[in-house]
Amino acid sequence: MLERLALLEERYEELLRMQEDPAVYGDVAALRKVNREIKELTDVVEAYRAYRAVEDDIEAATQMLADPEMKEFAQEELALGKEKLAAMQETLRVLLLPRDPNDEKNVIMEIRGGVGGEEGMLFAADLFRMYSMYAESRRWKIDVVSANETEMGGIKEISFVIEGEGAYSRLKFEAGGHRVQRVPETESGGRIHTSAATVAVLPEAEEVEFEINPSDLQIDTFRASGAGGQHVNKTESAIRITHLPTGVVVECQDERSQHKNKDRAMKILRSKLYEAEQEKQNAAIAAERKSQVGSGDRSERVRTYNFPQNRVTDHRLTGDVKNFNISAIMNGQLDELIDALTMADQAERLRERG
Repeated sequence: MLERLALLEERYEELLRMQEDPAVYGDVAALRKVNREIKELTDVVEAYRAYRAVEDDIEAATQMLADPEMKEFAQEELALGKEKLAAMQETLRVLLLPRDPNDEKNVIMEIRGGVGGEEGMLFAADLFRMYSMYAESRRWKIDVVSANETEMGGIKEISFVIEGEGAYSRLKFEAGGHRVQRVPETESGGRIHTSAATVAVLPEAEEVEFEINPSDLQIDTFRASGAGGQHVNKTESAIRITHLPTGVVVECQDERSQHKNKDRAMKILRSKLYEAEQEKQNAAIAAERKSQVGSGDRSERVRTYNFPQNRVTDHRLTGDVKNFNISAIMNGQLDELIDALTMADQAERLRERG
C-alpha cells in the first residue's frame, strides 16, 4: 500500500508541474484533464503526507526513549502516534478504493408513483420536494425536464436534472423502490395505507462518451400539457425522441423552446443508453457483489417511510444506523443517511478486497 501511495504522490507532483507548463496551460482540454486528476489525487496525497508525518513523530519518540528524563513523555507520544497511525491506515485504504468515474457528474433523476393509486402519486410528489430541498441545501441547480401531475397535486412521473459538484456521488444510492406507510388525507377512517414510488438515478453522460446515430432516432413534436390535460402552451414545443434499436423513449416539455427541449431530451437519452451499456459491461461484476448498496435495481425496496412511527428505515443498513427521523428526511436533510450508505458501501468493498 505504501509503495502505491508513494507512486501516487510522484504523479501528483508531476501533475502540478504540468499545470504550470505553457503548453498545457494554453490547451483548455488538457488543462481541464490535469486539474481533474489533481483534484482526484489531492485527498489521498494529503492523507499520505499526514501519515508520514506521524511516522516521523514515532521515530522521534523512539529515539527519546533512551533519555531517562524524557522516557515517560516519549512513551506517551509513542502510544498516541501508533493509535493515530492505525486510524490513518484505515483512512488510506478507503481512499485507495477504485473511484466511481461517474461520481463528479450531474445526475438525472426520475420519480414515478407506484402502487397505492393517488396516495402513491402524492408520495412521489413528496419525494420530489425532498430531493429539491436537498439540492437547494447544497446549492445545486435543479431543472425539471418533464412532469405528469395529478389534479390533487400528486406526480404520476417526473424527470429532472440536478447539476452540481459530486451530485451523482451523493444521490446514486437513492435508486430503487421507496415505500410509505401513513394515513392518507382522503382516509376518513384513520387507517394506515401502504403506497410506493420508484426512483431512478442516472449519471448525465457527456456527448463524447456515447455517440448516437441520428438515423436511429424518431423525433416527434407535441403540445406540452399540465394537470388535467390543460395545455401549458399552444405550440408544439414538446419533444419525444424514440431510440429505435432499443425502444427507449424520452420526452421533454418543460422549456418553451422546441430547440431547448430537444437538447435536454438528447442529453437524457444519451445518459440512459450510456447507463444501459455500462450495466451490460459490468453485469458479471455486479452479479458477484453481495451488497445491495448502490446496485440501482429498480425493483428493490430500498427504504420505508413510516409516518405513524416517525421514522425512515433504510433496508440496506443494519443496527442502530438504519433508522432516521422522518421529519428531517422529508425536509431534505439527507446527509446523515447518505453518509451511512456511503460508509456501508466502502466497508463492503473493503471486505471484497480482503
